[in-house]
Amino acid sequence: MTSSILKIDPLGGAWETIDPFLVCVHHIDGYPQGNAQWGPDASLAGHTLGRDLVGSDGWRMYFGRTVPGFPAHPHRGFETITILRHGVVDHSDSMGASARFGAGDVQWLTAGRGIVHAEMFPLLNRDGPNPLELFQIWLNLPARSKMVEPNFKMFWAEEMPVYRTSDGAGCTEVLCIVGKPCEADSRAPPAPPPDSWAADPSADVALWSITLSPGAKWTLPPASGRATRRQLIFFKGAVLTIGGQAVRQPSAIEVRCTGPVELANGPEPSEILMLQGRPIAEPVVKDGPFVMNSADEIRQAFTDYRQTQFGDWAWPSHAPVHGPGRQRFVSR
Repeated sequence: MTSSILKIDPLGGAWETIDPFLVCVHHIDGYPQGNAQWGPDASLAGHTLGRDLVGSDGWRMYFGRTVPGFPAHPHRGFETITILRHGVVDHSDSMGASARFGAGDVQWLTAGRGIVHAEMFPLLNRDGPNPLELFQIWLNLPARSKMVEPNFKMFWAEEMPVYRTSDGAGCTEVLCIVGKPCEADSRAPPAPPPDSWAADPSADVALWSITLSPGAKWTLPPASGRATRRQLIFFKGAVLTIGGQAVRQPSAIEVRCTGPVELANGPEPSEILMLQGRPIAEPVVKDGPFVMNSADEIRQAFTDYRQTQFGDWAWPSHAPVHGPGRQRFVSR
């Protein structure tokens, strides 16, 4: 009998992904209450300001010095998909756009020919903890789209469908960011940005967050494309059985998607991030914030950034925060 599992890799720091994806990172930080500057109201002893990646005290400042997060930095040649599970993110960019999004929201940013943006995590709660959890997935762009105009799109939590099923033993929830498990269902996620690889129906891109209660079973439907690849990032749970094969540790699992594959959960709640798509199948050359097809294109990206800064940074600092209010917004 042919196994449903093609490959299993243990999860490390940055999670390796399959083409057309580039990488996935999972940030979890138990921030304390905030101060008047929306930073942590706690000692910063043990935190290396400007590059705090260790997680002392259960949280990190990352590259922020007052507010945690990622001050202004460039990208070219790919997309970032930020899935926010807990906390608040303030976005600002070199196109003059800004946004604040919260738990359950997704930001899909096409870097294209080049953008500078800041991603800051203001600690708005001054009376208690400010937990933050997010995934950021890098999705590659094909050569024809690497120099498109940069843009971003917000997928607000209430716009994305959640499919719920029960099998008698447990319940399964599937949050659909792109693609849907049942084509007959009238509910559909928002459309991806127009220049995204995911905007091409033949790319067969799907991105789902799957939650299974103890004992739940659910069957992944086949993908629609013959060349499609599918990866399950099993990041929470004790044991997950995939097509009859048990996986007992956090893992990135590539599975066959030409036919249905049964997922059977163990005794604890499990969570899975599913990445799916037809490979772009082009050379990938990465250097820091740039992803192109050749070393010459990478050198040109650095030159262009030095000469143009990818636009006009109109914000008063490189780590802007959008005030004390909790209201989500987008402004262009």
